[in-house]
Order: sequence, then C-alpha cells, then structure tokens
Amino acid sequence: MTTTIRALFALFLIVLVYSCTQDELINPLDARLNQQLRSLAPNGSIEDFVLPAADDYAAIPAGRQNPITAKKVALGQQLFYETGLARDARHAEGIGSYSCASCHIPSSGFTPGRAQGIADGGSGIGTTGAARTKHYAYAEDEIDVQGARPLSLLNVAYVTNTTWSGKFGAYYANEDTKEYWGHPDEDTEINHLGLDGLESQNIEGLIIHRMSVDEYVLDTLGYRSMFDAAFADWDEEERYTRKATSFAISAYLRTLLTTEAPWQEYLKGNQAALDEVEKQGALLFYGKAGCYRCHQGPAMSSVSFYALGVKDLDQHPVSLATGPDDIRNKGRGGFTGRTEDLYKFKVPGIYNMADVGFYFHGSSKESLREVVQYFNAGEPENDRVPKEQLAPQFHPLHLTEAEVDALTYFLEHSLRDPNLERYVPSQIRSGNCFPNNDPQSRVELGCN
Repeated sequence: MTTTIRALFALFLIVLVYSCTQDELINPLDARLNQQLRSLAPNGSIEDFVLPAADDYAAIPAGRQNPITAKKVALGQQLFYETGLARDARHAEGIGSYSCASCHIPSSGFTPGRAQGIADGGSGIGTTGAARTKHYAYAEDEIDVQGARPLSLLNVAYVTNTTWSGKFGAYYANEDTKEYWGHPDEDTEINHLGLDGLESQNIEGLIIHRMSVDEYVLDTLGYRSMFDAAFADWDEEERYTRKATSFAISAYLRTLLTTEAPWQEYLKGNQAALDEVEKQGALLFYGKAGCYRCHQGPAMSSVSFYALGVKDLDQHPVSLATGPDDIRNKGRGGFTGRTEDLYKFKVPGIYNMADVGFYFHGSSKESLREVVQYFNAGEPENDRVPKEQLAPQFHPLHLTEAEVDALTYFLEHSLRDPNLERYVPSQIRSGNCFPNNDPQSRVELGCN
C-alpha cells in the first residue's frame, strides 16, 4: 500500500469514527422533536414557530392601516400604563386611578392576576393583582368588570380577531359576519371602520373602560408632543382622537413578544434551553396530547372557536356584575347569534400561563395541571353546554400521570418568558403610580 493510499485510508477512518461519535451524541428526544416540528410546520422549517424580535417591526404582524413605528410604540407604552387616561370614571374616586394595565399586569402574564379584572371601581392591587377589590364608593353594577376573564396580551400581534368571541376586526374570521355588526352587541359597530381586531377593540375599549385623551392629558400631562411625533402625517383634527390613541396602544401591544421563553431559545437552536422532561412534554404537546391542533404557529394560538364545556365566570365564587344571562357566556354565538357558534370560545395564547393563575374564559381552573387534567379526562363540567356543541377534539387523551407531569412542566417552564419587565416603562409622563393609582394601590405599590 503506497504512502498516499495509507494516508487516505487513515483519513477515512478518522472521518468515520468522528461521524459515528457525532451520531451517538445526538439526543434521540431532540431528533424526534425536531422531526415532529418540521412535519407540522407550514413551510417544513422549525423557523415557522419562531417569534420575531420585539424591535423587528417589519417582521411583526401589523394592523393593515397601522404600520408599527418606534414613535408609536413609545407613545403606546406610555398610554397603556397611564392612569391619567381614566378621565371618565363613574365617580370622582375613580378618576386617574386605573389604566389599561390594571387588567393586564405584566407580572401576571398581562392578565389581571385574579379571576376577574376590575378597572374603574377597583381598589388595591397586592403583588400581582390578586388583592384588587371593589371600591367602597361603587355599587356592584357601577364597576367596570368583564363577564369573561381578560385574555393575555402576549403575542397578540398574531390574533386577527380579538376577545373570546372574536367579535372585533373586519377581516379574517369576521368577513362573513357583517350582518351582525352592531347587533345584538353595539360594540361591534366599530368593525365598519374596516380595521383589524386589535385596533378596533382598543377604540371601543377606551369608551367601555371610561378612558379618554383630552386637553388635560395632552397639555397638563404633556402627551401632545408624543402624539405629534407619532402621527406627524395625520391631520390635526384626527391626531388626538380615540383612533390615534388606539393605534399607538395597539402598536405597543404588538411588540409584546415572548422571545426569551426557553421554548423560543430551543427553536432558535439552543437545545440545552430545555431539560429532558421539558422535551418529553413538548413531544406530548406536538404529539399524543394533540395540543398543537389548536395552539398553532409562533404564538401557540389560533382564531378558531371551540366549546369545551367549562364553567362560566358567573359560576366563579368571586365574580361581580355578571350572571347566567351574560351574553359573553355564549361565546362566539353571543356575537353571531348562530346556533352552531353557541358556547364556542377562541383559542387563547398560552405563553406565560404559569404567571396567570386562572384559566379558561370563566377562570374555572387555577393551575396548569388542572387544565391538563381537564383535557385528559375529556369530560365537560358545565351543564349549560349541550354535548352536541362540544369540540370533537375534546375527548379523553389517555395520558399517564407521568405524561401529565411532563406536559404540565413544559407549559409552566418552557413557555414562560422570565423577563416581561423589559416591556414596562420606568415611569409615565404624569408621574402617577401605575398600573393603579388609587390610595390603596399606592400603599401596596410603595408609590407616591
């Protein structure tokens, strides 16, 4: 054998041994998970599940009339936490006391931190919203509360039609619902403006939640210059309206992306971001448990509606100002009036659900393990929901206790972005306390 042949043979052996070693180092769980993800990805790539960076405005889904800009986001961030917008409170005690963030607290996964959010008419906050109660000056029918648990605002850029019923937004799921806009729910008249769900809801939300931008907000609190910068190309008569306010808040909300969650790190190539149990949970999520059928794409949500037979919010022991006849108990059917839509609710996003503490539209479950167990059992709990309305995907999953543990662990840990405070301003222009500014909240927040 010549020297050249010997050298080539030796090189072949080295490459062969190295390749075998590399194959042995590949984690079988990673190989299975990556294969499963590619098979489910619309374009066959794991990148289909990756969220864009929060400052990559061109990559973030935007409202069709509301391109995202840095100046809009800056203004929207301030307005979202600005308790000074609470100008139209029912009683003097409520003026300047609450904000959008009262029901969407970052440390609670941008949800209220309690079974039911309270804006106008609320008092206190505790640590993550759990201690908020009705203010003594308000009767129960005067407070601003929701008849369904407020949804998280994380990754809402991917939600085309908002609220549990999907009633806001002129396109996508609502393109064939024009006959219902404004009836029976007057709020949905806003859809005739031809906007996307988030922008539509936030215009109407300013009215519902008794908030406005007036001369006091613009000049005394100093927001006029920020509106001028964000909407320099708008005529002045439109620049300080509810529409502009909504567009700014919506632009900010579209940047609330859970890009630092371990699952996102894993999808971007860091296989050490998840431990073995989390990877097993991910395989269950995208396999045997079938969660992926509804929780899709980068945001792990979808604008699809299903009846799961869970209890309504009025059946929760601490609910206020709601009852069995609340139209929101009917879900999508409460908006469309269609029999086939009754008791069906939109699929929510599930990032940072470990921070929330209350689950489903009626807050009927208080831990993610309870949620997994409910789906695993596949048995409805609400007699109001006819069995023929239940989603075909809702059936016993036959998960073992170990599999329930792994799936729960994946939901709790892998999908939790630990750094949502990066989206919170250090202060707001008014200098007020936030997210609440009522006397009790100021004490609990340690704020003047």
